[in-house]
Amino acid sequence: MPESVEQVSSVYARRTERGLDVTHPAIDPTIPPSGPGCVECLATDDGWWFHLRRCAQCGHIGCCDSSPSQHASRHAAEAGHPVATSFEPGEDWFWDYAAEDEVEPADLMPPLAHPLDQPTPGPAGRVPDDWEERLH
Repeated sequence: MPESVEQVSSVYARRTERGLDVTHPAIDPTIPPSGPGCVECLATDDGWWFHLRRCAQCGHIGCCDSSPSQHASRHAAEAGHPVATSFEPGEDWFWDYAAEDEVEPADLMPPLAHPLDQPTPGPAGRVPDDWEERLH
């Protein structure tokens, strides 16, 4: 079993180079998302996000790298879960943080995006008026 994000990405690269039809080893299609918004931001009184990302391995919902706290990429690094997908309505791309490359999309357990009535940025009531100036 690969022990690091780089090893997982390397295993996937070798499999796809040989033409094997495989799902990335860091994607578990049986795991639902952890909730409707960034876990860490929702755990505070003032956390907010620009866009949301879903860990393809454990379902953790975190905020994107443009968001002030960048919880999705932090989760990928700390948990060793390199692949994330958008949790935004209408988007279906997957990204491997370790390989810094796109990954073939997989069918995940729904929901595939945050609720349509949830604003972007979000969550409602927490986004500061000067939010655009706070993006990375």
